[in-house]
Amino acid sequence: MTAATDRALELAELRPAWDGIRKKLPEFGPIRTKRAYARMKDLMEQLLGEVGDDEKHPFADLLDIVSTLVMQYEEDHVERILPAEPIEVLKFLMEQHGLRQADLKKEIGSQGVVSEILSGNRELNTRQISALAKRFTVSPAVFLPS
Repeated sequence: MTAATDRALELAELRPAWDGIRKKLPEFGPIRTKRAYARMKDLMEQLLGEVGDDEKHPFADLLDIVSTLVMQYEEDHVERILPAEPIEVLKFLMEQHGLRQADLKKEIGSQGVVSEILSGNRELNTRQISALAKRFTVSPAVFLPS
């Protein structure tokens, strides 16, 4: 047998496994659409939850592959957002949602506390950050000082 024949046999043996993967996740592979990106990003997050920092986990290599595909897509298609100070992020989100200081009473506290935070005289605490992230559906990281 030649090396080419050996490779052909190996590929034929891989076909059932590949078909099984594609049946469960049709978008698995190079990401070409927003839908495929969303599904692969969801898969990446599930894998991160399962694998964590365990480099010996059975899915660790799959996580590396999926993460690489997601990062490649993001480099080409996702607009980069420059880092911003938490106060600026909060002001921007308030403006985008047409909110006043009093509208954040549930998440932050009194209008006075909101005013202190927006003026830079007070920092957001963990509870406030969590509540704001939930309200605006953003990562809590956007409210953390850089």
